Amino acid sequence: MSRAIDTVIFDLGGVLMHNGRHSDFTSRFPPEHAETAKRIFMGDYGADNDHPWHRLERGELTFAEVQELNKQAFAAAGIEMPPRTVPVGRDANDKTPPMSFQPNVPMMDLVARLRAAGLGVSILTNNIREFRDLWRTLMPYEELFDDIVDSHEVGMRKPNPAIYELALTRLNATAGRAAFLDDVETNVAAAERVGMFGILVGEDSASAIAATERLAGLA
Repeated sequence: MSRAIDTVIFDLGGVLMHNGRHSDFTSRFPPEHAETAKRIFMGDYGADNDHPWHRLERGELTFAEVQELNKQAFAAAGIEMPPRTVPVGRDANDKTPPMSFQPNVPMMDLVARLRAAGLGVSILTNNIREFRDLWRTLMPYEELFDDIVDSHEVGMRKPNPAIYELALTRLNATAGRAAFLDDVETNVAAAERVGMFGILVGEDSASAIAATERLAGLA
Protein backbone atom coordinates (compact mmCIF):
# COMPACT_ATOMS: atom_id res chain seq x y z
CA MET A 1 0.00 0.00 0.00
CA SER A 2 1.11 3.58 -0.59
CA ARG A 3 2.18 5.62 2.40
CA ALA A 4 0.25 8.84 3.19
CA ILE A 5 2.35 9.78 6.23
CA ASP A 6 5.98 9.80 7.31
CA THR A 7 5.45 10.65 10.99
CA VAL A 8 3.13 9.50 13.78
CA ILE A 9 2.72 11.46 17.01
CA PHE A 10 1.11 9.74 20.01
CA ASP A 11 -0.60 11.02 23.13
CA LEU A 12 0.40 9.20 26.34
CA GLY A 13 -2.56 8.63 28.70
CA GLY A 14 -5.42 6.74 27.05
CA VAL A 15 -3.29 5.98 23.98
CA LEU A 16 0.16 4.56 24.75
CA MET A 17 -1.21 3.80 28.22
CA HIS A 18 -4.50 2.00 28.82
CA ASN A 19 -5.34 4.38 31.63
CA GLY A 20 -5.03 8.12 32.04
CA ARG A 21 -8.36 8.88 30.39
CA HIS A 22 -10.70 11.52 31.79
CA SER A 23 -13.20 8.73 32.48
CA ASP A 24 -10.72 7.24 34.97
CA PHE A 25 -11.26 10.34 37.08
CA THR A 26 -15.04 10.69 36.73
CA SER A 27 -15.57 6.99 37.54
CA ARG A 28 -14.45 7.73 41.11
CA PHE A 29 -17.59 9.82 41.68
CA PRO A 30 -21.29 8.86 41.86
CA PRO A 31 -22.91 9.21 38.41
CA GLU A 32 -24.94 12.25 39.46
CA HIS A 33 -21.73 14.15 40.34
CA ALA A 34 -19.42 12.89 37.58
CA GLU A 35 -19.82 15.74 35.06
CA THR A 36 -19.73 18.46 37.72
CA ALA A 37 -16.59 16.89 39.21
CA LYS A 38 -14.95 16.77 35.78
CA ARG A 39 -15.78 20.44 35.16
CA ILE A 40 -14.34 21.45 38.54
CA PHE A 41 -11.25 19.32 38.14
CA MET A 42 -10.37 20.04 34.49
CA GLY A 43 -12.52 22.99 33.42
CA ASP A 44 -13.26 23.22 29.70
CA TYR A 45 -10.54 20.83 28.57
CA GLY A 46 -10.99 21.86 24.95
CA ALA A 47 -9.95 25.38 25.87
CA ASP A 48 -6.53 26.61 27.00
CA ASN A 49 -7.09 29.16 29.74
CA ASP A 50 -6.25 29.94 33.38
CA HIS A 51 -8.14 27.03 34.93
CA PRO A 52 -5.89 25.49 37.62
CA TRP A 53 -5.57 22.18 35.77
CA HIS A 54 -4.58 23.95 32.55
CA ARG A 55 -1.98 25.94 34.47
CA LEU A 56 -0.75 22.71 36.09
CA GLU A 57 -0.27 21.08 32.68
CA ARG A 58 1.66 24.15 31.54
CA GLY A 59 3.94 23.85 34.59
CA GLU A 60 2.68 27.06 36.21
CA LEU A 61 1.27 25.41 39.37
CA THR A 62 2.17 22.38 41.44
CA PHE A 63 -0.14 19.42 41.96
CA ALA A 64 -0.38 20.27 45.68
CA GLU A 65 -1.53 23.80 44.86
CA VAL A 66 -4.20 22.53 42.47
CA GLN A 67 -5.30 19.88 44.95
CA GLU A 68 -5.97 22.57 47.55
CA LEU A 69 -7.94 24.65 45.06
CA ASN A 70 -9.95 21.56 44.10
CA LYS A 71 -10.83 20.84 47.74
CA GLN A 72 -12.28 24.33 48.06
CA ALA A 73 -14.20 24.05 44.79
CA PHE A 74 -15.66 20.64 45.62
CA ALA A 75 -16.68 21.83 49.10
CA ALA A 76 -18.44 24.85 47.56
CA ALA A 77 -20.29 22.51 45.16
CA GLY A 78 -21.29 20.19 47.99
CA ILE A 79 -19.44 17.22 46.49
CA GLU A 80 -17.40 14.94 48.72
CA MET A 81 -13.95 14.06 47.42
CA PRO A 82 -13.40 10.28 47.08
CA PRO A 83 -10.93 8.79 49.57
CA ARG A 84 -7.34 8.81 48.39
CA THR A 85 -6.15 5.43 47.11
CA VAL A 86 -2.50 4.48 47.39
CA PRO A 87 -1.09 2.19 44.65
CA VAL A 88 0.62 -1.01 45.74
CA GLY A 89 4.21 -0.34 46.76
CA ARG A 90 3.64 3.35 47.51
CA ASP A 91 3.97 4.83 51.01
CA ALA A 92 0.71 6.17 52.45
CA ASN A 93 2.42 9.52 53.12
CA ASP A 94 3.52 9.87 49.50
CA LYS A 95 1.92 13.09 48.22
CA THR A 96 2.43 12.43 44.51
CA PRO A 97 -0.72 11.73 42.45
CA PRO A 98 -2.22 8.25 43.01
CA MET A 99 -1.59 7.01 39.48
CA SER A 100 -0.13 3.76 38.19
CA PHE A 101 0.30 3.77 34.40
CA GLN A 102 -0.41 0.60 32.41
CA PRO A 103 1.15 0.34 28.93
CA ASN A 104 -1.16 -0.38 25.99
CA VAL A 105 0.72 -3.33 24.49
CA PRO A 106 -0.96 -3.32 21.01
CA MET A 107 -0.22 0.39 20.67
CA MET A 108 3.40 -0.08 21.70
CA ASP A 109 3.64 -2.88 19.14
CA LEU A 110 2.40 -0.39 16.54
CA VAL A 111 5.19 2.01 17.57
CA ALA A 112 7.77 -0.73 17.00
CA ARG A 113 6.37 -1.58 13.56
CA LEU A 114 6.26 2.07 12.50
CA ARG A 115 9.89 2.55 13.52
CA ALA A 116 10.89 -0.63 11.68
CA ALA A 117 9.19 0.76 8.56
CA GLY A 118 11.23 3.95 8.80
CA LEU A 119 8.57 6.35 10.05
CA GLY A 120 9.27 8.99 12.69
CA VAL A 121 7.43 8.47 15.99
CA SER A 122 7.09 10.79 18.95
CA ILE A 123 4.98 11.65 22.00
CA LEU A 124 2.97 14.83 22.56
CA THR A 125 1.37 14.78 26.00
CA ASN A 126 -0.49 17.13 28.30
CA ASN A 127 1.15 16.06 31.51
CA ILE A 128 2.24 17.28 34.91
CA ARG A 129 5.61 17.38 36.61
CA GLU A 130 4.49 15.06 39.43
CA PHE A 131 3.54 12.31 36.94
CA ARG A 132 6.95 12.30 35.27
CA ASP A 133 8.64 9.58 37.33
CA LEU A 134 5.49 7.45 37.22
CA TRP A 135 5.64 6.93 33.45
CA ARG A 136 9.21 7.74 32.44
CA THR A 137 10.53 4.72 34.34
CA LEU A 138 8.19 2.23 32.67
CA MET A 139 10.18 1.76 29.46
CA PRO A 140 13.18 3.16 27.54
CA TYR A 141 11.33 5.99 25.80
CA GLU A 142 14.50 7.50 24.33
CA GLU A 143 15.08 4.25 22.44
CA LEU A 144 11.47 3.91 21.30
CA PHE A 145 10.65 7.49 20.27
CA ASP A 146 12.42 10.19 18.30
CA ASP A 147 11.16 12.95 20.59
CA ILE A 148 8.88 13.70 23.57
CA VAL A 149 7.02 16.99 23.97
CA ASP A 150 5.69 17.21 27.54
CA SER A 151 3.39 20.18 28.17
CA HIS A 152 4.74 21.14 31.58
CA GLU A 153 8.29 21.20 30.19
CA VAL A 154 7.50 23.50 27.25
CA GLY A 155 4.92 25.75 28.94
CA MET A 156 2.18 24.93 26.42
CA ARG A 157 -0.63 22.40 26.27
CA LYS A 158 -3.00 20.92 23.74
CA PRO A 159 -5.16 22.23 22.07
CA ASN A 160 -2.87 25.26 21.58
CA PRO A 161 -1.76 24.95 17.92
CA ALA A 162 1.73 26.10 18.89
CA ILE A 163 2.46 22.86 20.75
CA TYR A 164 1.57 20.76 17.69
CA GLU A 165 3.75 22.96 15.53
CA LEU A 166 6.58 22.58 18.06
CA ALA A 167 6.26 18.79 17.94
CA LEU A 168 6.40 18.86 14.13
CA THR A 169 9.36 21.25 14.06
CA ARG A 170 11.40 19.14 16.48
CA LEU A 171 10.86 16.13 14.19
CA ASN A 172 11.47 18.14 11.01
CA ALA A 173 8.06 16.85 9.94
CA THR A 174 5.32 18.25 7.71
CA ALA A 175 1.79 18.50 9.07
CA GLY A 176 0.23 17.06 5.91
CA ARG A 177 2.44 13.97 6.21
CA ALA A 178 1.89 13.38 9.93
CA ALA A 179 -0.78 11.58 11.97
CA PHE A 180 -1.73 12.40 15.55
CA LEU A 181 -3.41 9.94 17.94
CA ASP A 182 -5.27 11.13 21.06
CA ASP A 183 -8.18 9.99 23.22
CA VAL A 184 -9.64 13.53 23.55
CA GLU A 185 -11.75 14.76 20.61
CA THR A 186 -10.81 18.42 21.00
CA ASN A 187 -7.10 17.54 20.88
CA VAL A 188 -7.63 15.54 17.70
CA ALA A 189 -9.65 18.37 16.15
CA ALA A 190 -6.86 20.85 16.99
CA ALA A 191 -4.30 18.63 15.25
CA GLU A 192 -6.52 18.50 12.16
CA ARG A 193 -6.75 22.30 12.12
CA VAL A 194 -2.94 22.39 12.02
CA GLY A 195 -3.14 20.13 8.95
CA MET A 196 -2.38 16.73 10.47
CA PHE A 197 -4.32 13.48 10.10
CA GLY A 198 -6.26 13.20 13.38
CA ILE A 199 -7.09 9.77 14.81
CA LEU A 200 -9.34 9.45 17.87
CA VAL A 201 -8.45 6.53 20.15
CA GLY A 202 -11.38 4.85 21.88
CA GLU A 203 -11.46 2.51 24.86
CA ASP A 204 -10.68 -0.24 22.36
CA SER A 205 -7.70 1.06 20.40
CA ALA A 206 -8.00 -1.52 17.58
CA SER A 207 -9.73 0.80 15.09
CA ALA A 208 -7.22 3.61 15.74
CA ILE A 209 -4.34 1.21 15.20
CA ALA A 210 -5.91 -0.02 11.94
CA ALA A 211 -6.40 3.57 10.72
CA THR A 212 -2.76 4.37 11.46
CA GLU A 213 -1.60 1.23 9.69
CA ARG A 214 -3.53 2.23 6.56
CA LEU A 215 -2.04 5.73 6.52
CA ALA A 216 1.45 4.33 7.09
CA GLY A 217 1.08 1.71 4.37
CA LEU A 218 1.41 -1.17 6.85
CA ALA A 219 -2.06 -2.70 6.47
